Amino acid sequence: MTGLFAGGVSCAAVQGGLLTGLITRQRAHATTPSSGRSPRQSVLATLGEDLTPVGGFLAGKLLAYTVLGALLGALGSVVQLSVGARTWLQIGAGVLIIVLGLAQLGVPGFRGIVIEPPASWASFVRGRARSRQAFAPALLGVATVLIPCGVTLSVEALALASGAAVQGAAIMAVFVVGTSPLFAVLGYAARKAASVWNNRLAVATGIVVVALGLFTLNGGLELAGSPWAASRIGSNIGLSAAAADTTAATITDGKQQVVITASSAGYSPKNVQIKAGIPTILILRASRDAGCTRTFTIPSRGEEKTLPATGDTRLDLGALTPGTLPYVCGMGMYTGTLTIV
Repeated sequence: MTGLFAGGVSCAAVQGGLLTGLITRQRAHATTPSSGRSPRQSVLATLGEDLTPVGGFLAGKLLAYTVLGALLGALGSVVQLSVGARTWLQIGAGVLIIVLGLAQLGVPGFRGIVIEPPASWASFVRGRARSRQAFAPALLGVATVLIPCGVTLSVEALALASGAAVQGAAIMAVFVVGTSPLFAVLGYAARKAASVWNNRLAVATGIVVVALGLFTLNGGLELAGSPWAASRIGSNIGLSAAAADTTAATITDGKQQVVITASSAGYSPKNVQIKAGIPTILILRASRDAGCTRTFTIPSRGEEKTLPATGDTRLDLGALTPGTLPYVCGMGMYTGTLTIV
């Protein structure tokens, strides 16, 4: 979603212009169809000429960013980023996306913010776009890794925070796939779009970018245990929280066990009532489709567990004091609370 709504738009000023230039040159140098071709064959030939550089560009871009994501993920696994470091990375990424969205909307104080590469890099990359062959667009796509936009930088931070080469590669690859439709449209038809539609598109996507930035920022706030996180704002202003589940905790032989299920829909139950002063074991039960809920984090204790694809994981919490103990997934998307009485 970030690639589809934010990535393509924020990078379009540089990379989209390069791709458009390729298509324009291809059309400018296109040969006249031979008299032996039927009208249908002529249309297909022209379409093929337009799509060949687009496909080459996107393939090269996908390859370069996937390799970059793998390197960043591998670096993250060596560095072993703490929960706190990943929290600040996500907060920073959210703030950056919001700033870019406000700049796109033309908000005073933000409209002049532009992230650009050094002029020498841009000149070098543009110089590779002169060839009509498919190989040149592919090289151009690879070279765009030298011209990152702000949203790309934030996704690279997420790849670094993943701490795994495969996951880092997947993050960057899916992000690039998300940007591909807009890049293809820019390369093929942006020069025909009316200026009034371009302005409306900028406003609409600017709003989406800001919303995505707020979503990313909130994930960081959830990981930080901030009172300004969405899951805590209601209780902090006096609104009543959902009733706590009293059936998920059982006491046997003086020990308390709490079962929480992690799935793609979040954690269940989201609010569990347990007793204070009793040694407590938290049993995290993961399903195969758990997604990011497999990374279980208790921000206030600095604890994090990566759950297996299926099965139970035990976490010893000790004897807890009255209060609340919030928990969250590794990306701050899904939350829950242990209510201790």
